[in-house]
This record gives sequence, structure tokens and C-alpha cells, in this order.
Amino acid sequence: MPDARDVDWLIIMGGPMSVNDEAAHPWLRAEKRFIATAIAEGKVVLGVCLGAQLIASAMGAAIYPNREREIGWFPIEIVADEQQTDLARILPHRVEVFHWHGETFDLPAHALKIARSSACENQAFSIGDRVLGFQFHLEVTPSSVSALIENCRSEMVPGRFVQSETEITRTADRFERVNKIMAGVLDHLMNTAP
Repeated sequence: MPDARDVDWLIIMGGPMSVNDEAAHPWLRAEKRFIATAIAEGKVVLGVCLGAQLIASAMGAAIYPNREREIGWFPIEIVADEQQTDLARILPHRVEVFHWHGETFDLPAHALKIARSSACENQAFSIGDRVLGFQFHLEVTPSSVSALIENCRSEMVPGRFVQSETEITRTADRFERVNKIMAGVLDHLMNTAP
């Protein structure tokens, strides 16, 4: 791991493993320590899916199986208001986003819950102005979703919140919509950086 003092931003993305798989993936311990140090140093930290779970775990919160797998395009709703977070102005009150997860997290201490969905109570949180965790994906592209389907198809077990490959890939404008929201989130984080 680099020295956290040499990092301006830390963006932690997803992966097929669990945050709790430290025996199989010992590097997870070092990554969690690095995340905690970056947060303590006041760095901008953004976690997406597994990345959000890693932030939560690094800050002492529990990670465990969600009651439902959530794979596909499903809405989230914002539960924070503008007085609590500027993100309430950036994220639409209710918006369809892309999901691919089977686990969830408790909110870390001092975290503000930002969003929820019907399948997963904790979809987004912030810790102060510079730390964000999103259980969902705003960065997806048609090719990244195709790669997910190709490499993780075995996770697409039928369920209430698991869409078929056809449902997931049928509407291209969804990607542009979520990418625009992600650009707004990144601009927001850029304005909080020292």
C-alpha cells in the first residue's frame, strides 16, 4: 500500500469476494487499515459496492448477507435532506441505479445514511464531507455490465430483485443517466478536497 499522505483521493471499487474473506484474501486486512488511515488523514474516499463495504468494515461496522440478492436496475430513494448533506441536491430523490451485490453493511459510527432501496436498507452513506459509500453502481457502462454478466453469471440466481440478462441490458440510456449522476458526485467531492 502507498503512504496515505501521498494520496489525494482513494476510490475503492467492487469485486466478487466478501469483505469477510480475509483468510482467502489476506490483502483485505491491509486494505482496510489503509482505508481507515486515509479517512483519518482527511482524504477524499469513495467506495462503490465492495468498496462501500470495505469503508464500513474499516470503520468498525458489520458486513453480512443481505436478505435478498440485488442484481440489475432498481430504484434507490434518498433519505437524507439538503440540511444534512449536499448530496441530496446531486442525487435525484428516487432514481434507478445498477446493483450487483449479495451482502450489505451496518452504518459505521458517525455515518449519515443517504439512501435505501426496497431490497437493501443501507444503500449509501457519508462520513463528513469527504467519505462516501455507495452500495450501487453509477460508473457502469454497457461493456462493464456485459463483463459482469459474463464472469459472474452464476450469481444471477432467480429472485425478486435479480433481473435477467435481457432486462439488465435492454435500455442503453440508463448508463448515460447514472454516469451523469456520478460526474456530479465526483464534482461534489472535488469541491470538498483541501
